[in-house]
Amino acid sequence: MSSLLPVRAARFAGRRRRVVAAIAVLLACAAAVSPRAFQRDNRGVWMGVLDEHPAIAWATRPTTDAVAALNQRLERGEATLTFEPGSGYLRSVLAALDVPAASQMLVLSRTGVQRMVTSPANPRALFYNEQVSVGFIRRSPFLELIAHDPEQGAVFYTIDQRPAERPAFSRQSGCVSCHVASATLEVPGLMTRSLTAGADGTLKLRLGSHDLIDHRTPFERRWGGWFVTGRHGTSSHQGNTVVDANDARRSLVPAGALNAASLDGAVDLTGYPAATSDVAALAVFDHQTRALNLLTRLGWEVRVAAHEGRVPLETPAVTSTLGDLVDYLLFVGEAPMPGGLRGSSGFAEWFSARGPRDARGRTLHTLDLTTRLMRYPLSYTIHSAAFDALPDDIRAEVYRGLARVLVGGDAAPKYAHLTPADRGAVAEILRDTRPEARAHLAAPR
Repeated sequence: MSSLLPVRAARFAGRRRRVVAAIAVLLACAAAVSPRAFQRDNRGVWMGVLDEHPAIAWATRPTTDAVAALNQRLERGEATLTFEPGSGYLRSVLAALDVPAASQMLVLSRTGVQRMVTSPANPRALFYNEQVSVGFIRRSPFLELIAHDPEQGAVFYTIDQRPAERPAFSRQSGCVSCHVASATLEVPGLMTRSLTAGADGTLKLRLGSHDLIDHRTPFERRWGGWFVTGRHGTSSHQGNTVVDANDARRSLVPAGALNAASLDGAVDLTGYPAATSDVAALAVFDHQTRALNLLTRLGWEVRVAAHEGRVPLETPAVTSTLGDLVDYLLFVGEAPMPGGLRGSSGFAEWFSARGPRDARGRTLHTLDLTTRLMRYPLSYTIHSAAFDALPDDIRAEVYRGLARVLVGGDAAPKYAHLTPADRGAVAEILRDTRPEARAHLAAPR
């Protein structure tokens, strides 16, 4: 299985050089030594990839993610999945995992393990909520799923698209060959890419590719290789387009690539749950992927430091990642949104209705979409299971970092986007929805 998202065709360099080196040593020495012996240097310092560190054991440690939980319910007969002509198990899986059809995003580029059945005429549809993503391609042999485990990060699954008496999800460990990269912070994670595709969806990497897309990325660099529906004002993007043989870019949408109200005339979406690739869903997904990867990376650095006998909060890898997380949660560096965004599927309404609420009914899930992504500029992922899974002292340190800005009045230029009203509202919401933060976010006297 590959990405649920567009991925680099040649990702292996840098990630799996260890494997080649280990094999070479084994052949040269012809010694019956476990390859893991080569993951530490002569001082005993870990030199291998993080997911194979003994404190992590990503491939073997049991998971508690949403797909694993559904699999257990299926095995016990407490849940069932219904197979339908055309879409197979898709609608049933979405319902079982509380993933809305309105979140549908369409990838038109030939990327992922099922690239041979993906094209602008037969796009890969992605659906998601805060903890799981589902990938569907019409007439493909399986669905692809990525679930975010609170401690282990992204976990990858497939389910065969053929009727079965007892359907089940199969975990796929090979996905880390693409899904552990600099864009995922070198942990198994989600990523979004913006790239150029030819008329048949084949990648044109020589024409450019943006590997790290999140809420900081200017809109004009986003969504190459994707369909995009909805309004986005004067913001531009690279979606809804392909290049011809002479490298001339053209729109697949007859009415034009920008502010596309629908995909009529661009692609036949018979069999897909929706006829949209919602711009609001795309923008939220761009934010969420890096937030979850940061939470995974922080948790892993803490576990590795403790396993190695170091004090996590005195370890540079921990404190650096913690600082990055605080800034990202506060939307530091968010790209301008001239003209705002208006989705076309109902995703914005679905999303804004979620999340814990404070005494005044406010939630961090509320979208703004006029000048910025969120009405209250603190990431809703602070309410995620991944944040809850961080050790108590690490969560407390995150709260202290947030408090320095929200109630301590940190005037650093990077926080200039946070008005006094923003800081006060976010602090109030946190105090009500995360009681453990109250001690750190006490209102100034």
